[in-house]
Amino acid sequence: MAATCPLDFDITTLRDNVRAVYTRVADDPAGDFHFHRGLDYAVERLGYSRAELSALPDIATARFAGVGNPFVAGALHAGEVVLDHACGAGMDLLLAAQRVGPSGRAIGVDMTPRMLEQARTAVRLAGLETRVELRAGLFERLPVDDASVDVVISNGVLNLSPDKVQALSEIRRVLRPNGRLLLADVVVARELSLAARSSPELWAACVGGALPEPELLELTLAAGLVDGEIVARFDCYAGTSAEAKVSRDLRLAAVSFFARKPR
Repeated sequence: MAATCPLDFDITTLRDNVRAVYTRVADDPAGDFHFHRGLDYAVERLGYSRAELSALPDIATARFAGVGNPFVAGALHAGEVVLDHACGAGMDLLLAAQRVGPSGRAIGVDMTPRMLEQARTAVRLAGLETRVELRAGLFERLPVDDASVDVVISNGVLNLSPDKVQALSEIRRVLRPNGRLLLADVVVARELSLAARSSPELWAACVGGALPEPELLELTLAAGLVDGEIVARFDCYAGTSAEAKVSRDLRLAAVSFFARKPR
């Protein structure tokens, strides 16, 4: 099962490697990476609206490195509180803040300081300081109160967690009763080899920790989330160096997924 990283995996090294990769994305989004980035990628491969993204600050859209489109899994409503579970430079966070309106609130959590710096600038440039809050934190220990958010959005994040059961349990903890999870994440047709799962580079590229599709459903249910449903699929790795590093029969892709916390 890919719910946790290999037993001899150095979690500190993994997190350091992930921070290093996304610090490079924050500093130089046009650099050489194992994965796609940017506005055109989000529009052409993941189904985002070009008009909506073009209205956002470039600092957020250029550094977007998600794997799917969580908003395909469900709508946001005016006045809701939304948590962006690893917000990066803030593209999804800003979209969420716009959709919940002036009476709503959006909270972005990330573990990479440089990404949080870029997100703060993006929030200011978008004029959304009154409804967006940014916090430093880990997926497995969210700096958010129990039952305090209506929706958690997550894009290419669960696969990066070395303890996915704990990460999903944290999502359940912070959701209000009947709160929703709108998740986009990488899935594979079968579990990766031990060599692939032990590669910090592939983990940082959102590949090494990817779940087989049935395990995503099983783990969310085990964490206490119900009505799990895959809503859409995305060919997010086509033409990347990450795709070239794994066998074709893995069918490396991403899904948009809905689940909710029981009432």
